[in-house]
Amino acid sequence: MIFGTVPLAEAEGAILAHSLRASTGKIPKGSYLTAADLTALAQAGFEAVTVARLEANDQHEDAAALALAQALVSDEAGQNIRISGAGAGRVNLYARSCGIVRLDPHALNAVNAADPMITIATVPDYHRVDRDGMLATIKIISYGVPETALWQAGAGASGSIWVQPPVYKSATLIETKVTDETPPDKGRRAMGGRLQRMGLDLSPRVIVPHREADLADALTKAPGEVLLILTGSATSDPADVAPSALRQAGGTVTRFGMPVDPGNLLFLGDFGEKPVIGLPGCARSPALNGADWVLERVLCAEPVTGADISAMGVGGLLKEIPTRPMPRAKA
Repeated sequence: MIFGTVPLAEAEGAILAHSLRASTGKIPKGSYLTAADLTALAQAGFEAVTVARLEANDQHEDAAALALAQALVSDEAGQNIRISGAGAGRVNLYARSCGIVRLDPHALNAVNAADPMITIATVPDYHRVDRDGMLATIKIISYGVPETALWQAGAGASGSIWVQPPVYKSATLIETKVTDETPPDKGRRAMGGRLQRMGLDLSPRVIVPHREADLADALTKAPGEVLLILTGSATSDPADVAPSALRQAGGTVTRFGMPVDPGNLLFLGDFGEKPVIGLPGCARSPALNGADWVLERVLCAEPVTGADISAMGVGGLLKEIPTRPMPRAKA
């Protein structure tokens, strides 16, 4: 691409680099200059303009952005992604359903390494997304890029971003109480919101005494495909009431505790084919916590191992981040 300032007489057919106010009104940057545009610019007192001209092997910014999007998303339905139209060298990628975003960082880094004028910015890996939520934006910075650079950026990029949708349809939240009083429904409302945005129904409320036998019995009778436990007293040890009740019912505990704050007191397990999540007390709040990260992966049938949870500690200090509505220090 050739870029620079030229006399008006040499600018016809070139791409205007900066928006200008002509005698007929504003001419936006990125416009292909016509003879009428040049006359209007001359009438406004311009003698020269800054323009870009594409060379024989260049791709216009819009065509390049769309081509790269199509290289990344070769199967819109399979990757659960919708490609937007192109404008100003930009194409956006949107989710076709709710779920979590999965990325191939190596492939995406290779896209951005191909040429500084060719870029893609994405949400983080495992980011929860709603239907029509933006996943990525592809931006061609210059008005055109060489086809060879565009080919290099797209090579090996196919399928490097996709949305994994939820696979479950229902969940049961089992709450325990330590007194005869019915617990406030704050926790149920918070969990109901989390499940609703992932397309799951929450079965009728279940409240049992904070005892192993009662909780074990509730687990065996729970109708949901995913089982959630929210105890009236914090679960502070792998041998505490809730993990022990899961084992007593015939289930397994695969992980206790996580290096995410808030969210330390989470445990994860299975009851037959049903995943079980022992929720930390912070799950009573709609604010982001470690349970969200585990819940979203579980609902989308993404494997969550002990090593996966251990790795959440880097970036796992959530107490004061802007996405929490009320930082604890102020509260």
